[in-house]
Amino acid sequence: MTSSVLPHARAIGASEIRSTRLIFLIVGFGVAAWAPLVPFVKARAGLDDATLGLLLLCLGIGSLVTMPAAGALARRFGPRPLLVAAVAVTGVTLALLSRVSALPVLAAALTGLGMGLGLLDCLMNLQAVAVERRAARPMMSGFHGLYSLGCIVGAAGFSALLSLGLTPPAATLAVVAGIVAAGLAALPGILPGEGAPRGPAFALPRGPVLLIGLVCFVVFLTEGAALDWSGVFLIQERGLDPARAGLGYAAFSLTMTVGRLTGDALVRRVGRRRIVVLGALLAAGGLALVSAVPLWPVTLLGYALVGAGCANIVPVLFTAAGRQTAMPAALAIPAVTTLGYAGVLAGPAAIGFLAQATSLTLAFLAVAALLVGVAFSAGRLRI
Repeated sequence: MTSSVLPHARAIGASEIRSTRLIFLIVGFGVAAWAPLVPFVKARAGLDDATLGLLLLCLGIGSLVTMPAAGALARRFGPRPLLVAAVAVTGVTLALLSRVSALPVLAAALTGLGMGLGLLDCLMNLQAVAVERRAARPMMSGFHGLYSLGCIVGAAGFSALLSLGLTPPAATLAVVAGIVAAGLAALPGILPGEGAPRGPAFALPRGPVLLIGLVCFVVFLTEGAALDWSGVFLIQERGLDPARAGLGYAAFSLTMTVGRLTGDALVRRVGRRRIVVLGALLAAGGLALVSAVPLWPVTLLGYALVGAGCANIVPVLFTAAGRQTAMPAALAIPAVTTLGYAGVLAGPAAIGFLAQATSLTLAFLAVAALLVGVAFSAGRLRI
């Protein structure tokens, strides 16, 4: 069993832990605020499906532009100023997206939102790695659980505001106000950076960081498959009513959130390496169940197993990225984040191409095979 004690531990206070949790919630709220806006943006701007698809790429482009350099920016300017800037960009762009209809402005605003969320994503993991190291106990799963919780609560809160009669711009401003308040509350506990950067602003992952990043790619690909393809699969292959097609992703999200919120104790008991092995095999088994049994309740059970299996793999991998010595953490964390996010972007598209050439069932089985490969790779991971 892998030891749960991290090296070079120093005292950590409640303020730093609270600030870390708040950053994860902020990112969850930011993602949750954009998702309900998509149909309103589509209708207001009169976009067809193809144009909307191209517009949505701007979010990923913005994130991929900023993620690789986030660590170096944090060391040069300090994490606190960068957090303020990222929260400001996220808030302003969300407000713009709730109001504008011109396609060039939408594209620019969505790119800006991707940049803001990309910076926040890297900052939250850099802060979490430092806090976990100083606390000398596993905490990463709980932090990531708050991101998942933020997504669920943010989406539900946004929908509740709309149901109360608020317009989309007004509901968005309410969420933005919450994001800004959380950002201000987080500032006192943000840990200082490591000083001026030495070497390149970003670096290609190498050695153990490359392996960690590739495993993250597969796990994020699996999450993207659940997000983008579970509803289609339930309607197309299981004959479920479209009104209930969201149940697959709901089952996935529920078990992932619960798994992460309880994951730190599980990591202490089971060990990091076993978490990766058993989690990957559980997720692969869930996808096999989804693919093999033509009953929609069993399909929902399969998605629940996928969420439970994936829940703690990524938190463990970010801990490993912070512990390895081949690259500085300020370069390794953004590199792993970028590779993982590339899985979210490229994975669902690759599944679509494979499904077109074969079937959606075989595409899911291919993802399951990749997860089995993740389980076998755990022996080479330094965790």
